[in-house]
Amino acid sequence: MAQWTSAVGAAQLARLLNSQQDRPAGPGTRRPPAYRALADGIRLLVLEGRVPVAARLPAERELALSLSVSRTTVAAAYEALRTEGFLESRRGAGSWTAVPAGNPLPARGLEPLPPEALGSMIDLGCAALPAPEPWLTRAVQGALEELPPYAHTHGDYPAGLPALRSMIAERYTARGIPTMPEQIMVTTGAMGAIDAICHLFAGRGERVAVESPSYANILQLMREAGARLVPVAMAEGLAGWDMDRWRQVLRDAAPRLAYVVADFHPTGALADDEQRRRLVGAARSSGTVLIADETMSELWLDPDVRMPRPVCAFDPAGSTVITVGSASKAFWAGMRIGWVRAAPDVVRSLVAARAYADLGTPVLEQLAVNWLFGTGGWERAVEARREQARQNRDELVAAVRRELPGWEFEVPRGGLTLWVRTGGLSGSRIAEAGERVGVRVPSGPRFGVDGAFEGYVRLPFTVGGAVAEEAAVRLAAAAGLVESGGVGGTEAPRTFVA
Repeated sequence: MAQWTSAVGAAQLARLLNSQQDRPAGPGTRRPPAYRALADGIRLLVLEGRVPVAARLPAERELALSLSVSRTTVAAAYEALRTEGFLESRRGAGSWTAVPAGNPLPARGLEPLPPEALGSMIDLGCAALPAPEPWLTRAVQGALEELPPYAHTHGDYPAGLPALRSMIAERYTARGIPTMPEQIMVTTGAMGAIDAICHLFAGRGERVAVESPSYANILQLMREAGARLVPVAMAEGLAGWDMDRWRQVLRDAAPRLAYVVADFHPTGALADDEQRRRLVGAARSSGTVLIADETMSELWLDPDVRMPRPVCAFDPAGSTVITVGSASKAFWAGMRIGWVRAAPDVVRSLVAARAYADLGTPVLEQLAVNWLFGTGGWERAVEARREQARQNRDELVAAVRRELPGWEFEVPRGGLTLWVRTGGLSGSRIAEAGERVGVRVPSGPRFGVDGAFEGYVRLPFTVGGAVAEEAAVRLAAAAGLVESGGVGGTEAPRTFVA
């Protein structure tokens, strides 16, 4: 059986390789042989996640024609990639991309720091802001007032409190998506929702298509569930999804599930209405269930942003899209309330399976979210959250541009994170060096499949002002350590230059 899970056509690969020609080479760089330049170009595409790991490459003759080079050049490039561990081949099955076993693993940087360490370390690992007060305290007080009637019951509500299910359904209906409470299940955060969906729909060994990059914790959750992840590269910049790639993957790999973040993806991308319509149509045609993660949908930061319709709006029959929402990003990470919107039969199946998981979500927290939704407190709290994130974004962007002018990024118009290309340096080594100089930052490979995105880091909008300026200074110091070879023993710093 072939080990590849997707394919890259000759014309597509040629287009991606040609896009690298505009990148300036470093000072004093000598032009490498043609086969070496081609091998380096393909390697960089894999490490940046623009060509997925386990993607079948075109035959030598096809790629040679598309690039207008000799077949000998392509054969030599493929052989160099095989020698370095970036390509695997089998007679009759072709050649597919890989990442060598010795590729540096991502450094730590996603787990929240313990409170006692916050004084000496700037934590950019966790994309979460402090609670928006006074709304957290008011919500908990309101929940306590509503608690007595529930205290006289067993307290187990596997589908969620009826009042909160109705409230969430009404909110979808107000967005133009008619929804009944029977279509809602309340979960323990978005992670609990996605875990339940994966266990219901995708058994061990099932293929799950995911954006590349994607949320690190979701990728790990799916790996531990035994899924075979099929990465689909994002479009250039903040342009949303590459629909040609999505159609190809859904057609060729026929994944059981696909997981997407249409609203302010980790790169900051916002998929438009037409992309959403086309993706739902492609998923319906391939029989793929589409998980649409809406946890960032209310975190637009610029006032003139016009939000597209929800992904589920393009699935009126409700047979293709399962929507996941959460209070954890828009309100507070400590409020572990999420929800699923799906067809009633899917919700019933999820609820039935929950008996073997966590039985239900804490009642008091559900009452707190219900209070926020019912009193207008949610809207006022989220607006305060947007203002804080917007200010932090602007201050962090200014600081990084000043201290690290060689780093590249596009400023997103929503969400909580900045996706940054690190000027050819290893993101994993920057993360390692950062912990030495007092800043924790997650490296790009955490957000890819099998080691992709080595040349990136993710910076969240969790700090501003003087702290953002100091974070940028420390990141610049970490980059300096990597450039000087001060990280990773005596080995020269790993750079990726096409």
